[in-house]
Amino acid sequence: MYAVLPDGHAAASGERLRLQDLAGDDWILFPRSVNAVIYDAIAETAAKEGIPARQTHEIITIQEAFYLVSERAGVAILPRPSATEFRADGVVVLPLADPCLSFGACLIMRRDDDSKLVNEFARAFLRKHVRNLGTGRQMELPLSA
Repeated sequence: MYAVLPDGHAAASGERLRLQDLAGDDWILFPRSVNAVIYDAIAETAAKEGIPARQTHEIITIQEAFYLVSERAGVAILPRPSATEFRADGVVVLPLADPCLSFGACLIMRRDDDSKLVNEFARAFLRKHVRNLGTGRQMELPLSA
């Protein structure tokens, strides 16, 4: 997860930050209906850290999040692709160091699937999300009938 902050924010000069660094800010988040796992992880981490509930602005698009941050309406907490693929003046994007807000991704596909579309998707996914393609591993998963 990444935080999107106004460039004048007290935590904007670091390389990484913790959710605790955003405790005094209003938060800008995708609603729970968009991604319940991420929303709940943020809420649970805040509760564990003793961060009091703050005003939350729910957004629908990444552009909306960056606009609200640039207008000093709060700080956005976004997944990596959303946060790192968009830029705006007066805004800083930093990774969150909280272990509970780090998510992994897996690609699972059938060995016998010879679909060109599926294979191209898998290659595109791996190119985008895996830094060193040699680190993956193949697993055999039995399928129950």
